[in-house]
Amino acid sequence: MRVAILQPSYIPWRGYFHQIQKADVFVFYDCVQYDKHGWRNRNKIKTTNGDQWLTVPVNTEGCVNEGLEIASVPIVWTIDWAKKHKKSIIQSYSKAPFFREYNLLIEAIFTRRDDKLSDLTCATTELIARELGISQTKFLRSSQLPAKGAKTDRLISILTHLGATHYISGPSAKEYIEKDKFDAASISVEFMNYDYLEYPQINGSFSPKVSILDLLFNVGPKARHFIWEK
Repeated sequence: MRVAILQPSYIPWRGYFHQIQKADVFVFYDCVQYDKHGWRNRNKIKTTNGDQWLTVPVNTEGCVNEGLEIASVPIVWTIDWAKKHKKSIIQSYSKAPFFREYNLLIEAIFTRRDDKLSDLTCATTELIARELGISQTKFLRSSQLPAKGAKTDRLISILTHLGATHYISGPSAKEYIEKDKFDAASISVEFMNYDYLEYPQINGSFSPKVSILDLLFNVGPKARHFIWEK
């Protein structure tokens, strides 16, 4: 059984969904410490003035000193950031070829009022995955699994619990992953290769690492061709 384990992110880029598509089971790795400057609560869209961050405001008090887990990070709702994000997307992509086809998807994302960041990011990622035609992958959260140990040991404990025989990892893990422990657990390891084709994109020169929404709005049902059907 093929398993991928990755920290939840806000409206991720296409490589994230490629990893989902390759897995029988995809585990949102939400039982690890929240990183303030990562992709957990933000992502980029492409505008006429270049890439723009969309950031979900969260309360990270105690994050560094107390090791606040991703699953416990609360969203701040004192400002209607969802309305602002939706407005920015409309302003940037209203003229994109397939923008209108995803009106219901946008409404489904930005009408949510989750208390926890991981509830928002996990649910919307699943929603987009289904929109891309990924129907076979089962989604789980590590915070709801018996994850033990740290680093590689924790990953292997999750994989062993699920009965995994093959682990799909991001390429950056090559630098620190303890391959011998996977061999001892009889779990093969595959590292992703994010070598993707460029696609027709509005708003100037091509920008590769933006939210999956950019790909959907620009190429519509052909999105899969520019991820795993190349």
